[in-house]
Amino acid sequence: MLKKPEGIFSECEVIVWGEKEAQEVYNIGSYGKLKDDHLVLSLVEALYLMEKGKLEVKDKRGSVFTKERFFRKAVKVDREFPFKYVVYRDLRERGFLVRTGFKFGTHFRVYERGVKLKKGPKSAKEHTKWIVHAVPENYKCSFPELSRAVRLAHNIRARMLWAVVDEEDDVTYYKIERIKP
Repeated sequence: MLKKPEGIFSECEVIVWGEKEAQEVYNIGSYGKLKDDHLVLSLVEALYLMEKGKLEVKDKRGSVFTKERFFRKAVKVDREFPFKYVVYRDLRERGFLVRTGFKFGTHFRVYERGVKLKKGPKSAKEHTKWIVHAVPENYKCSFPELSRAVRLAHNIRARMLWAVVDEEDDVTYYKIERIKP
């Protein structure tokens, strides 16, 4: 049996060290952010890869995380982790390329099925299609918050989706858009 690539839990992310291992994990499906000699995975990416049997994550002492222990640790780092993970997993299972949306002030950027990430000029299909914000079903927000989200999506030529996670971990997507009369 082949050895799984290893990641190390580091505060709020998982690092896969070594150029070869980093590239191997990235190539599974454009996971994480490649650096010179390592790969940086978000917590949702790492747990998803753990569930798929594609990654083993260790703590700094070298102890292997179970999925349950990793989940508990991730929730301590990010209280939004449970519903973010449900949405991330749902989008990946539907075949979408999902990246973090941190720089856009949202949880995820989502690309059309079949898109491969590349640097430089992109065709319309290769740009972010949706920005997705994951929330629990009891979430309350203000109109200004909704407005900011829609404007952000509009500015990057994407559609804004609110992914609402219910108590059974079912996800309902709501498209929020500006309508000009």
